[in-house]
Amino acid sequence: MARGQGAALDRKKLLADPILVTTIVLLITFLTLFILYPLAILLVDSFVGDGSFGLSIFKRIFAMKSFTRAITNTLKVGFVVGILSSLIGLLFAYVEVYVRMNKFVGGLFKVVSMLPVVSPPFVLSLSMIMLFGKAGLITRFLLHIYDNSVYGYWGIVIVQTLTFFPVCYMMLKGLLKNIDPSLEEAARDMGAGRWKVFADVTLPLMLPGLGNAFLVTFIESIADFANPMIIGGSYDTLATTIYLQITGAYDKAGAAAMAVVLLCITLLMFAVQKYYLEAKTAATLTGKASRGRMLIEDRSVKVPLTVFCALVAIFVIMMYICVPIGALFPTWGYKFFPLTGKWFKLVFTRYHGFKAFKDSFVLSLIAAPVTALLSMIISYLVVKRKFKAKGFIEAVSMLAMAVPGTVLGVGYIRGYSGGLFHTGVLQSIYGTGLILIIVFVVRSLPTGTRSGISALRQIDKSIEESAYDMGADSFKVFMTVTLPLIKDSFLSGLVTAFVRSITAISAIILLVTPSFLLITVQINEFAEKGSYSLACAFATILIIITYGAVLLMNLFIKYFGTSRKIKED
Repeated sequence: MARGQGAALDRKKLLADPILVTTIVLLITFLTLFILYPLAILLVDSFVGDGSFGLSIFKRIFAMKSFTRAITNTLKVGFVVGILSSLIGLLFAYVEVYVRMNKFVGGLFKVVSMLPVVSPPFVLSLSMIMLFGKAGLITRFLLHIYDNSVYGYWGIVIVQTLTFFPVCYMMLKGLLKNIDPSLEEAARDMGAGRWKVFADVTLPLMLPGLGNAFLVTFIESIADFANPMIIGGSYDTLATTIYLQITGAYDKAGAAAMAVVLLCITLLMFAVQKYYLEAKTAATLTGKASRGRMLIEDRSVKVPLTVFCALVAIFVIMMYICVPIGALFPTWGYKFFPLTGKWFKLVFTRYHGFKAFKDSFVLSLIAAPVTALLSMIISYLVVKRKFKAKGFIEAVSMLAMAVPGTVLGVGYIRGYSGGLFHTGVLQSIYGTGLILIIVFVVRSLPTGTRSGISALRQIDKSIEESAYDMGADSFKVFMTVTLPLIKDSFLSGLVTAFVRSITAISAIILLVTPSFLLITVQINEFAEKGSYSLACAFATILIIITYGAVLLMNLFIKYFGTSRKIKED
């Protein structure tokens, strides 16, 4: 009875606020049109693309040896990268949380954790080719090895592992910090050795979190387009096969069916990660540590672990540094000195660098605040409001996290090249900057929403209720009370959206037209042609832009954010 009365009261409050109702309707429309609709069109095309409803398209693509080989290759790479990334990430997290490190090693860890955030996803592929390829600086000129090939399976595995293990490291570091040290110390007091304590106490407590890290990395790996495209050679994955099917074979129905297969794999893994492992992780850990942890100072443990992690970190940093250095060599593979800036000059004089950076910067700059605001609105509705469509909004906004960029690109081609349901409605956005902005927003929405939900759950509802009691409507409460309290999360989401947008490639490479030049597409094009110095020049400028954006955000939050330190007079 009381529950029914409460629901009726919530519904009455909702209907009495037209701004809130309008926001919910517009939000549902946006999510339906630009997330659900493209995916639904892919499904429809997969079953009726040949003119009659059935499985004929799936039978056709599964009869293609290249496609079945691509599925095997993708799963093989995904599992190996997931395992290696999780293990290396676990080692880094364990060393940071359990071992007393010096400041130098701690600094290396911080740099490694930030580099993947501010760098394009394919930078390490460029570095790998330039260092270990047939004309590589290390293989050819230092070791005099001429018959090696860095392209293919192991090239993809190494590059993706180095790219994704920092993600596992950041995830597992938080889990390890939350394990109560008294549990491990009790085992030590009973005579168990360090390995026994780790195997019987620490590892079981964080096993669900480790599985979570594996699945996140697995999804990232199989959805990755740029690295397999640049360093894969003839070793095709699902993402590259879909791209080639639609751009080379002009088989849109076949590409749609292939995209559905890839989508099914990622959705299955995402469902396991989201609804099973995340819940189990929360139930397994004991919460925040009750007191400080006694750090390992035994040199027999400390030295090998810190040295190994430091060497891996230095190698990763060296790989990233190789890109700006490579842009300064006169002719890569033949002449390395004296250093020159001619490639940076050519970027802007011959290869339309100003247009590429302007287009990428403007589109990302428009998408970033839209994404940040939408993320905060969705977070607000999910955490602070009760209405029937709340679950739909949360689920669909998070769905984009599980959709590979290539799949989304194919969905937008099939969904909007002829308008909604081929009626011509909204066809005008196809091939324009608007559809690129929408893709940027959709791709970054889950990250900002998760951050916003975490921030809003820390705000006591009485703060907002007092504003309602004084006559403010939902819009005024959100803008003047809620948003200022979570502005750190809002700024973080804004910069993250900007960085993700300006470094995106998989979702937009199928949608970009000659009227727009995007940096990542230019880098990919020059890398495929073997013009590595030009690709490095573009990538270096892009890294400077993204690093500058992150630096500005950190400075702004430090001096103007809600978490700034209050200086005493």
